[in-house]
Amino acid sequence: MKPVAVGPDTVVSVKIEMYDAQGALLQASSEPVTYLHGGYGGLLEALEAALEGRHPGESIKAQLEPEQAFGEYDASLLRVEPAARYGAGLRIGMEVEDAFEGAAPRRYTVTDLAGGKAVLDANHPLAGMALRFFCTITAVRQATKEELRSREAFHRCDP
Repeated sequence: MKPVAVGPDTVVSVKIEMYDAQGALLQASSEPVTYLHGGYGGLLEALEAALEGRHPGESIKAQLEPEQAFGEYDASLLRVEPAARYGAGLRIGMEVEDAFEGAAPRRYTVTDLAGGKAVLDANHPLAGMALRFFCTITAVRQATKEELRSREAFHRCDP
């Protein structure tokens, strides 16, 4: 029997390595990532497109520009606020949630602390970066009705 190909409404298990544009490894999955394929938000859209039609055992390389990955860096998402606003335990790398000027609350990462001020950044940490992916498909199966109804994969698909 011919193996199921990656396509709409399939559950896909894939090992993923992510590199920056200079080739430095940023992240590698120790276990396959399992997601529901077909625009359900489980994987970057451009990466899903690169996997479309492939079979278990196949590998792909894909370079995604910032707009295909985590977006362009947006300087308007930076804020400098009094550090005291967030309490004595504030540290670089912490995440805080706050709302300014009547806008909806956002999650910010503290990127700097100096002179009683905190620099807050609401950009994704990989915003503005071109990324290279190396992916190996380990398994593919048809999604169950329950998975399609919930729009997420419930179980890994084992090879």
